[in-house]
Amino acid sequence: MKIANQISMKEIAKLCDVSVATVSRVINNNGRFSEETRKKVLDTIEKYQYNTNTVAKALRMKKSNTIGIIVPDISNEFFSTIVHGVESFFFEKGFSTIICNTGKSKEKEKVYLKTLDSKMVDGLICISGQEEIEASLLSRNIPIVTMDRRPKMTNNLAIIESDHSQGGYLATKHLIEKGCKNIIILTKKNRLSPDIDRMEGYKEALTEYGIPFTLQSIVETTDHPKGNFEAAREAIRQELESGRTFDGVFATNDWIALGVVKALSDFGKKVPDDVKVVGFDDITIVKYIETPLTTIRHDVEKLAEVTSKLFYQLLTEKDVLIKQKHIKIPVELIARKTT
Repeated sequence: MKIANQISMKEIAKLCDVSVATVSRVINNNGRFSEETRKKVLDTIEKYQYNTNTVAKALRMKKSNTIGIIVPDISNEFFSTIVHGVESFFFEKGFSTIICNTGKSKEKEKVYLKTLDSKMVDGLICISGQEEIEASLLSRNIPIVTMDRRPKMTNNLAIIESDHSQGGYLATKHLIEKGCKNIIILTKKNRLSPDIDRMEGYKEALTEYGIPFTLQSIVETTDHPKGNFEAAREAIRQELESGRTFDGVFATNDWIALGVVKALSDFGKKVPDDVKVVGFDDITIVKYIETPLTTIRHDVEKLAEVTSKLFYQLLTEKDVLIKQKHIKIPVELIARKTT
């Protein structure tokens, strides 16, 4: 008899008297085949190919005790902390975790979705990245929890995010209360839902205090090969060189805020005396720089905890009805030296 781990898909097909394509469809649970064929192929896989026993078992049980996490940038401190918290929670529950780093690429995310589906993951956690999830790439209707993204799909979907609108409001209100009357918002040109919500909070605070909002209030960064810091630095430099004046900047993330502070310094402006700056995220570095940054802090531990518990409930309770499927976690303002 052939050594178990050397058996090929072609040989499995021959033993089952079916085509290689049929074996592939059974393994990937994709396409048309009879229940009799399915059982025959799975029995052969279990008998001859021990290294795919987990696949066969998953197909039989319709459960793999594996989850997939799609993350746009694992080097990002916010994302990596969330992923670590979720992975730790599910490890204790007996689940394996497959982490897929997309590098913010839409095409890469599509490939990973198909790969995770073929590996029979029980559910998906999709963190930020592309706004829409290509649900058509999934062959099964599995639970999906998203963080900081709001897809149009509704089946088996829960959304968990920081209260970005509250954060934008708190940041802008703080600048106003510190005496700023001409506040710009600096944000990325290609905005996802968190950036849009932060801008809505900014507008809400301006309206509350009777400060007019115009399209000129928004300054957009363009893509820069060296990232958000240099993109923000360039955008503020252009505004200052054009003669524009402002006394406050709400930057929609901390790296943008740090670029603002550098650009102001390059131009001879003092922070916070001439211009006050508030960021968003509270990444570790901002408290250690020469002028520690005022920013909005996520409750990262709470985000990971709520995401894990809700996702686990969706995975383990049949036909569970979640009372609240769109959850916003409050944020807080951390006042430091840039205001």
